[in-house]
Amino acid sequence: MAQASAANTAPAWRQFPFFDVVPVKDIHDLASPPEVFQKTPEISTIAPSSAGIVVADIHGSVYLVNRDFEIAKSWIAHTGGRVTHMAERKGILVTLGEEDTARHPFLKVWDLQAFDKKTGAPLLLRSAKVQSGNRPHPVSVIALSASLSYLAIGLGDGTVILYRHLDQSIYSTSGSLSTLPKPRVIHESATEPITGLGFREPAEDSPNVYLFIVTTSRVLCYQASGKGSGGTPAVVDDIGAGLGCATMDWKAREVVVARDEAIYLFGTESRGACYAYEGPKSSIQTHRNYIVIVSPPFTPSASAASATVRNFVAKSSTASGSDITKVTVFDPENQYVAHSDTLTEGVREVFSAWGKLYVLSNDGKLLCLEEKPTSVKLDMLYRKGLYTLALNIAETQKLDDAHIADIHKQYGDHLYAKGDYDNAMQQYIQTIGHVQPSYVIRKFLDAQRIHNLVTYLQELHSLGLANSDHTTLLLNTYTKLKDVSRLDSFIKRESLRTSADGEKDELPFDLDTAIRVCRQAGYFEHASYLAKKYERHEDYLRIQIEDAGNYKDALLYLRRLGAEAAESNLARYGRAMLNNLPEETTDLLIDICTSLSPLSIESDEQEVAPAKQSSGGPSYLSYLALNRASVASSSSPAENSPSGTQTNGAKVPEATLRRDSVHEGSRTSTPPPSTPTTAAPTKARAAAVKRPSPRLYFAHFVDHPNHFVRFLETVARRRWGQAVDNTSEPLPVEADPNADDQAEQRDQAAVWNTLFELYLTQTSSDTNSNTKALAVLQNPRLPYDPTHALILCSTRGFTPGLVLSWERMGMQEDVIRFFMDRHQDGDPDASGEVVRRLDQYGPGRPQLYPLVLRFLTSTPALLTKHREDVVRVLKVIDEEKIMPPVSVVQVLSRNSVASVGLVKEWLMARIKSAREEVDTDQKLIASYRSDTEAKLRQVEELSDPDHPRVFHVTQCSSCQGGLDLPAVHFMCNHSYHQRCLPQNETECPNCAREHGIIREIRRNNERLADQHDLFLSEVREGGFDALATGFSRGILNLSRAEDVGA
Repeated sequence: MAQASAANTAPAWRQFPFFDVVPVKDIHDLASPPEVFQKTPEISTIAPSSAGIVVADIHGSVYLVNRDFEIAKSWIAHTGGRVTHMAERKGILVTLGEEDTARHPFLKVWDLQAFDKKTGAPLLLRSAKVQSGNRPHPVSVIALSASLSYLAIGLGDGTVILYRHLDQSIYSTSGSLSTLPKPRVIHESATEPITGLGFREPAEDSPNVYLFIVTTSRVLCYQASGKGSGGTPAVVDDIGAGLGCATMDWKAREVVVARDEAIYLFGTESRGACYAYEGPKSSIQTHRNYIVIVSPPFTPSASAASATVRNFVAKSSTASGSDITKVTVFDPENQYVAHSDTLTEGVREVFSAWGKLYVLSNDGKLLCLEEKPTSVKLDMLYRKGLYTLALNIAETQKLDDAHIADIHKQYGDHLYAKGDYDNAMQQYIQTIGHVQPSYVIRKFLDAQRIHNLVTYLQELHSLGLANSDHTTLLLNTYTKLKDVSRLDSFIKRESLRTSADGEKDELPFDLDTAIRVCRQAGYFEHASYLAKKYERHEDYLRIQIEDAGNYKDALLYLRRLGAEAAESNLARYGRAMLNNLPEETTDLLIDICTSLSPLSIESDEQEVAPAKQSSGGPSYLSYLALNRASVASSSSPAENSPSGTQTNGAKVPEATLRRDSVHEGSRTSTPPPSTPTTAAPTKARAAAVKRPSPRLYFAHFVDHPNHFVRFLETVARRRWGQAVDNTSEPLPVEADPNADDQAEQRDQAAVWNTLFELYLTQTSSDTNSNTKALAVLQNPRLPYDPTHALILCSTRGFTPGLVLSWERMGMQEDVIRFFMDRHQDGDPDASGEVVRRLDQYGPGRPQLYPLVLRFLTSTPALLTKHREDVVRVLKVIDEEKIMPPVSVVQVLSRNSVASVGLVKEWLMARIKSAREEVDTDQKLIASYRSDTEAKLRQVEELSDPDHPRVFHVTQCSSCQGGLDLPAVHFMCNHSYHQRCLPQNETECPNCAREHGIIREIRRNNERLADQHDLFLSEVREGGFDALATGFSRGILNLSRAEDVGA
């Protein structure tokens, strides 16, 4: 009874009905078990295989059974004997048995995939005796490796023999049927029979093959392959087992040894896990991750420790008089009993096939233990609240992540309902990626559970599965809890997602949301840290300028970024920066607009990206007073402060007040990065950068004229080599290879136009500016717009500049008229300036003398003051013949200011000169008339055929010699020797040249007579002179008109 009581002891683990017991019936006779098992006492061994179940009996026959437990094939494997052991791998069946013809056991190898067509039996590949020594010993156990490379046979005398390279021998076509590798005795122990063998297959951590040897008192390990193989088996532990109580685990990594007190697992070097299970054990098997233990027959008792035995006694009326056998299936990893049952008939064999577990009783009944579906098992565990065990089972059975997450969700709901919020949150965290975050968040929105919510949101971000709403919620919880340390840890967290090339490329939270929430909560240091670290330049500057008021850091940041970022950001914040740091901001703008190399801070060179050019007009100062709204007026609503009030330059004290009221802890907890990430040193880059147009920053200097002047002067000097006091060659500057000449010319004009206007604006308070303004106009190398400068001088009343501009533009008459107007306005010195300007401009511009004469004789006071100047003007007019006397008299007589006595002498001289001219003209007319009459008489004589012409010439007009015959006389009174004239000459050589000129003049006049447009233009310009000239040329002669009419 002591033995029975011990046998009834089961593991102190939970028991579950995870297996359903289903009797297996013969397919042709449902009232009987399968035919092959109807003679169970004659069955010697059963082995599962890839081709089906292999059953052997004591008569040497082997049966191959299919899924319906029908005999598919049968053959006699060992004639006149019995089959004792079988093992199958890759369709190769190894049988050991006894035969009448031999004292030693026979080893046979069969091919279950190839059958003899005549007998129907599998093809016999090898057949040989198993002999170790002269005396025969029975085979106690065999083991076959998965690769068929090794076959180990254990004998009853404690000997273990090993066949190496069995697969090579089997598949080799050469050799006889009995050819097998020579076996090697690897272990001998006369007092310790071999009770178990098993191969540990190679794996990634251990590429060698090991053979476990179990005796009645020890467990040994033998290295069968690899470096160091072939030695003596090493003792793992001094714990042995009986026959049938040792097997390999389901992963073929450890050997399982069942003893009366417990179940042990052994590795290659030491003992592993141990599971307490007291009581004698007759056999042990593995089925998937389960261990199946069969106990020897024992007498049941109502006081047994096992609930299964007690239930059997309670239900059976004949239990007290018969022995029973207990079959227990338990999961050692998860430590629970999956099935426990008793059989009164005893157990003949337990085997695993087709994913199911089969138990064959001694009376031939075959029971199938079908494992319930995982969902059913999990539901059973849910009802009992065993969620941890459910998770372990799911992991053991390799369920997918979605099913495991569902278990965690069920577990979390269970704990939440019990009020265990901390542990519930730990379970919900495991569901991230499979359960909607909103399902969990809604459960923890109460203030008492906000800490749990923070934990969940943090994990959500760490896995990269959070959206902007989750980021907002997490940061709001941080700020509500005032947990600055956790806020620091969160925003400093590096990227957890990596790209294909291994680089971190994604943040664990939404950056825009994080910056916005930190700004709204007043944690400006944290917001600026994120903006600077992740290259959000606009956000960083907005925080430093609008929120924190840290203008120095913003200025330093802009300098580190370079021209491109400065161009876009200074357009928004330039005015605010100038209001607070005018000198430093002006220096920055100068460097941006003049430097061709990347801006440098101390010794670090920063990268400068190309800047955009902006087109505009010639001057911008007149537009600077416009749009003096907030510098941050273009910010989007999402970028504003929580109250909706925008921070501008006029509200800097308000921003400072707000900064003083925020959490003090955020000021020092998160120091920002030392430099922006885009401002890494780029000393290897030598290419020149493109400078932006200085016109982009004109509007920022509206309230800073002095700094504006310094900006414009410095830019002109450094960028183009231009200065007010430099009238020679331009100053040496570095050439810009990327410059646009037309854009540069527009920029130069805009700079000097604006600078000139600034000089004029400051003339009232600064005499130096007056000098500079005049110097701009006097410098011929400065590319200002003269028309624009003239308008500015006129508008500002800058007389020196106005006069100089008129002079430069050739408008001397406007200068004189200007001083005339000044005289009309009461300037006593203006008339003297008119006379001085006339002396200066008059030699080259005679039209000014009539103008000045009219002015000086306009009032008696002027005439009295400038009488001598009037006389001098009249003298010049007379000498240069600028005006006819009649016009002078008309000018002087237009009013009663000038008297006759003033011009008496001038008039007398003019009258005398006119009389002399008339006398001279009369003499010329008389001379012309006499010459004309003589010519007409000569023409008349020549044209009269009845009047002979007598030649009295005695000298040749060519050779000046005496005239002798033959001679030639011409009507012009020239005579020549015939020999002195060219042959066939019909015209007088002396008169031919003069006559040719006259004819050419007549032809030209006739040609000009047809060019009426030219004649009309001459009339418009010359008046009567042009008409007189026309008559002299014969253009208007009556004969010509008659020719045209004809």
